[in-house]
Amino acid sequence: MDVFTAIKKRRSIRRFKSNPLSDEIIFKLLDAARHAPTAGNVQPWKFFVVRDKDMQSKLAKAALGQTWMTTAPVIVVVCADLVRSGASYGRRGAELYALQDTAAATQNMILCAVGEGIACCWVGAFREKAAAEALGINLQVLRPVAMVPLGYPAESPAKAQKLSLEEITDFI
Repeated sequence: MDVFTAIKKRRSIRRFKSNPLSDEIIFKLLDAARHAPTAGNVQPWKFFVVRDKDMQSKLAKAALGQTWMTTAPVIVVVCADLVRSGASYGRRGAELYALQDTAAATQNMILCAVGEGIACCWVGAFREKAAAEALGINLQVLRPVAMVPLGYPAESPAKAQKLSLEEITDFI
């Protein structure tokens, strides 16, 4: 599937079939993520692939009780390595570039998932401290940026309405 088709086909899926995801598919998605653009090629990301249902429950609780996440066979937690980015770019690297870079990696992973017929949802609503505690990570080093439940879709939601190009574009 070409990229533009994947972009238009992407949906936030919150119901998954119980079929497991193969390591091959997971590695392909992570490989797409790690090929995202990054400030100075710092690559300030760390991916936690969570299959354990108890850990998924802790993450769902941290995600403001979004228990539907636990129906996915896998949740990938994308974290920004603040120290790595900060070492190259100081405060701006740790506070901005690390987040931009991990957002780009998350988008790559999601678009690759669509191309592979894998459903997902970008979850950004969560308490970072609770997520970090569940993962056993230090928030001063690794900052959870996104949780991405992955699996085979058990629903087909309609396309969300998007603003027109005229509403969001100015040529100067």
